[in-house]
Amino acid sequence: MNTPHIRDFAGKRIHMIGIGGSSMSGLAEMLIEQGYRVTGSDRDEGYLIHHVREAGGEVMIGQRPENVHGADLVVYSAAIAKDNPERAEADRLGIPSLERAYLLGQLMEGYPKAVGICGAHGKTTVTSMLSQILLENGKDPSIHIGGRLDAIGGSVHIGHSDIFVAEACEFNRSFLQISPTVAVVLNIDADHLDCYRDIDEIEETFGQFLSALPENGIAIGNGDDPRVRRQIEKLDCRKIFFGFDSRNEWHPERKEEDDRGYATFSLMHREQETVRMKMGVPGDFNVMNAMAAMAAADALGVEPVKAAASLEHFTGAHRRFELTDEIDGVEIFHDYGHNPAEMRNALSIARKRCKGRLWAVMQPHTFSRVRNLFNDYLTCTETADITLVTDICAAREKDPGDLNSGMLVDGMVRNGIDAHWTPTFDDTEKYLRENWQAGDLVLTMGCGDINLLNVQIHRHETEKGEKK
Repeated sequence: MNTPHIRDFAGKRIHMIGIGGSSMSGLAEMLIEQGYRVTGSDRDEGYLIHHVREAGGEVMIGQRPENVHGADLVVYSAAIAKDNPERAEADRLGIPSLERAYLLGQLMEGYPKAVGICGAHGKTTVTSMLSQILLENGKDPSIHIGGRLDAIGGSVHIGHSDIFVAEACEFNRSFLQISPTVAVVLNIDADHLDCYRDIDEIEETFGQFLSALPENGIAIGNGDDPRVRRQIEKLDCRKIFFGFDSRNEWHPERKEEDDRGYATFSLMHREQETVRMKMGVPGDFNVMNAMAAMAAADALGVEPVKAAASLEHFTGAHRRFELTDEIDGVEIFHDYGHNPAEMRNALSIARKRCKGRLWAVMQPHTFSRVRNLFNDYLTCTETADITLVTDICAAREKDPGDLNSGMLVDGMVRNGIDAHWTPTFDDTEKYLRENWQAGDLVLTMGCGDINLLNVQIHRHETEKGEKK
């Protein structure tokens, strides 16, 4: 069966299964803006759904076969199994279906400067950084981000230039449906091992993504990552490397850092200083993210001095080390980091900011990720003083029955971490409120619905204030 093309359904009804996801909600908004009638469904009332409704989409909570009745095309995310009641009903009725990654690839078709930003960590941040640079410097790109950026008022922007910037996710090999002319590779790491054999297969798949670049394309990669460097070196197109090592075309020199982790450094292009940069977001990993964005911006025609000015006031996308509250003298943050490496990075920033005790609140994401990275989870919060672990967010998976957060906590305790299993958000909030002290910092981490714990804490605090 031929893959349907979105252009053949102009003005028709597109039904999106899993419309509350970070990518799907943005694509829904993009389709609505282009004149499609969009409906969709999700299991829960996620925080992005109201943005789709505000844009004009109709969203049903709960997934039922009748939701697809009358649809002209069904779009589903990779997390939606074939036996999902709506997918199965669409198949039964012969309604054409399209996986999310194909839709993104089709929307990017025809752009001379199609930028795909990929890697295990940092995709949303770098896509957001580059988007803000391009918008503030008159490039007016079309944008698709797997998060929300205040600079564009959401997760998408319909531009009117020859540039389209998008996150390119390796989960389920989704990024192979994109044909970039500019590829940015941030890192290659062991993640999504539910759909890859091992790290070598992940690297090979990144190589496939890069091989789609045309001869006049541009590959921009983290030269400090040997896997990234190896795959990019194979290409015949233009190659650009960034990293902390001075052998990279773009690298920092004379880096200084304040007591909260905000860096100032000279960005070098080969042997020449292009600009003295001051970061608007903390952490060495954000210095690396900034260099990726700066290298891409330069390749797209933005002068480094102007690009750096945009990054100086870049404060991050939502759910990326985002301050959500200050209660009883305790700062409460949320970060989307959902694998051990990302959690370590987020906690490294929090440690520098924290005046008292640092609380790591972790919602492990998917049983397969916890199983594959189990030992890494046992030490990734060692920077924190106290770790709370909620139940595992199953997301697209079923509970196998032989793995739970209590096992993680037991392993953490054996590694000397003061860890506690607080299964529900109510349990977690109760433990925090009974034990936090002025000067403490709480960081909730995960890509499931753990951000709703922050919302819950804020709501309860507001209700307390109203009763006074």
